[in-house]
Amino acid sequence: MRARDVLLNILWFLLGGEVLFLLYCIGGLLMMITIVGIPFGIEAIKLGSLSLLPFGAAVGNLPGIHGLRFVFNVVWFLVIGWIIALFHFLLSLIFAVTIIGLPFAYEHWKLGFVGAFPFGKIIVH
Repeated sequence: MRARDVLLNILWFLLGGEVLFLLYCIGGLLMMITIVGIPFGIEAIKLGSLSLLPFGAAVGNLPGIHGLRFVFNVVWFLVIGWIIALFHFLLSLIFAVTIIGLPFAYEHWKLGFVGAFPFGKIIVH
């Protein structure tokens, strides 16, 4: 990880990254109470790991087409994904007001897309 990414991750953590991480992880653990919610909880915790240290992390798609991923993404989006995406997109607009906030706006934009449809995504730190 580059020194720039380390510095931006520290600032991200101090400016609310830890809150996002805790919210995603608590939500993920609550989803795992039922057997049906386990895949959704895993994806929420994966989003939490991305929201903890987003700078220097790359998001990619898993290869192949998997029908269950599509169904899970539709259910996720209808239940919570659109709220997560809207939240991150609004935060990206707020951060984009200043030049200093542009890197944070980009990371919220990235989190918004992953938060809308997390199944089938892979995060590489």
